[in-house]
Amino acid sequence: MDLDTFIITVFDRLEDTIPLALAGQPLRKRGPAPTLTDSEVLTIETVGAFLGLEEETEIYAYFRRHYTHFFPGIQKIDRSTFVRQIAHLWKLKEAVWQYLLDRATPLPAYVIADSLPVPVCRFARAPRCVRFRGQADYGHDWVDRNTFYGFRLHALIDPEGFIRCMYLTPADTDEKDALEDMTEGKCGRVLGDRNYWAPKRTAGWVEKGVKVIAPFKHKSRDPHPRWSAFLSGLRYRIETVYSQFTQRFKVKEVKARDTWHLASRLLRCVLSHTLSLLIYRENGGKDLQLAILLSC
Repeated sequence: MDLDTFIITVFDRLEDTIPLALAGQPLRKRGPAPTLTDSEVLTIETVGAFLGLEEETEIYAYFRRHYTHFFPGIQKIDRSTFVRQIAHLWKLKEAVWQYLLDRATPLPAYVIADSLPVPVCRFARAPRCVRFRGQADYGHDWVDRNTFYGFRLHALIDPEGFIRCMYLTPADTDEKDALEDMTEGKCGRVLGDRNYWAPKRTAGWVEKGVKVIAPFKHKSRDPHPRWSAFLSGLRYRIETVYSQFTQRFKVKEVKARDTWHLASRLLRCVLSHTLSLLIYRENGGKDLQLAILLSC
């Protein structure tokens, strides 16, 4: 489909979903109605995220330049009003995302757990970085094999590629601690990598209804290498999703100055990914090649 059709499809889906996600509860208790409706703002920012536009100012400028015929209200508000409205809609984005998962996707047989480093600045600037002071911390990036300063984004992803849960912690947080928080009150099977190998904690999780399956901690002493290779094959889906998050949605480019705006941006990315994947599947896609969505 072309970009115009994609925008219309996203808007129609959000227009239908937002009232259901709110369950009849008003988003605002007082004050005048915004110039741009909430469904218009969510359409603009989720499509902008899919197009790789990192900042709200870029999204605002792009749609004001090219799509005033779709969103005439964007000409009547300034950039700061648009940015504030986006930030205030973080709760709505989360509600729509969870509603789409519950109603539009099947219940997965298992989920895959992993984490992604989210640096907030260059390592050399970390000692004098004032952003997120007291919230961010130092951690190790196992892929690049270096130390970074920032956060760690934990996620649970199903075999279809949908992000079921997302959790942001300081970079030094142990992945097993984050997994325990994400699975609180839930049950099912979770596939993890070698960092999730913890037999004693796994036994405790089983009592709560969560079965964590992970390969042996040390690859060189792995007693079941074929089984570990099989698990790695099942977990490969999360590598594709994280690659999309890093390259298309640019979650590692932290432009926010506080966790409120950062959380709003991460929710925009995950909602955009969920919507685009749903539309892609509805148009016959059977994998995660979202790049061809606008040409299929």
